[in-house]
Amino acid sequence: MSFNSLAHVARPAETRCGNRILQWGSRTYVVGILNVTPDSFSGDGIGGDVERAVAQAVRFVAEGADILDIGGESTRPGADTVSLQEELDRVLPVVEAVRREVDVPLSIDTYKAAVAQAAVRAGAAMVNDVWGLGGDPGMGATVAALAVPVVLMHNRRSESRRSALGGYYEQAAYGDVAEDVSRELDETIARATACGIMAENIIIDPGIGFGKTPQQNIALMRNLGVLQRLGQPVLIGTSRKSFIGLTLDLPVEERVEGTAATVALAIAQGVDLVRVHDVGAMARVCRMADAIVRGA
Repeated sequence: MSFNSLAHVARPAETRCGNRILQWGSRTYVVGILNVTPDSFSGDGIGGDVERAVAQAVRFVAEGADILDIGGESTRPGADTVSLQEELDRVLPVVEAVRREVDVPLSIDTYKAAVAQAAVRAGAAMVNDVWGLGGDPGMGATVAALAVPVVLMHNRRSESRRSALGGYYEQAAYGDVAEDVSRELDETIARATACGIMAENIIIDPGIGFGKTPQQNIALMRNLGVLQRLGQPVLIGTSRKSFIGLTLDLPVEERVEGTAATVALAIAQGVDLVRVHDVGAMARVCRMADAIVRGA
């Protein structure tokens, strides 16, 4: 493929996210993950320790994070659901505390409209919805009213399986997985705009690791370029995921190189944001990949 061709894809030129302007196509933005859960698949769940969350946020910004994504409910395969009140109790103190200590935008990782609304009022500037507005019927109208960027992720309900290397999905029916995901994300974008969400506020995520088998995740990674036809910025979240562990036969703490490979190859296919645990290492991968792909 020709890397230079990526610059000619039509999409919004920029998006305001809190106090920052994200200029699409100029470089890759690094989204650092703050899991305020006790049961994160990656082993980095902070739980209710607000001081630890703030320390991690400050470190991530120093290492190159452009956005911090705060989540209070694990989305790993087979994870237990969390009540609305418990999720609020987990995320709001962290959003408020982190907002006081860093100047990068904060994202709230939730599919619940009430959590999104409360978190934005507390200082978040973006919503990251793993169900692409499909988990709560009020989410579309809420995001439209908040007028903040939203990440709409592709997801499907599917049977999950646990293994020594993490949870994954083993029965997910697709024809051509990349084409199917692209078509369903196009439908999600249409629903979002029908709710009044501005096109420049829509970011799409193909949902690597969500409702897809390990083999389907790899096939989707191989064909991320098809998402460019949708005309929206693309975020990818591959960090430490089980398809990497299953491919390399490595536990979660030894997946940094596998994650780096997925990040670099995603950037080569036009991805705009990467959501990662290992911020320092992946920020360097992004800078090197951008120098090659974007000339940045």
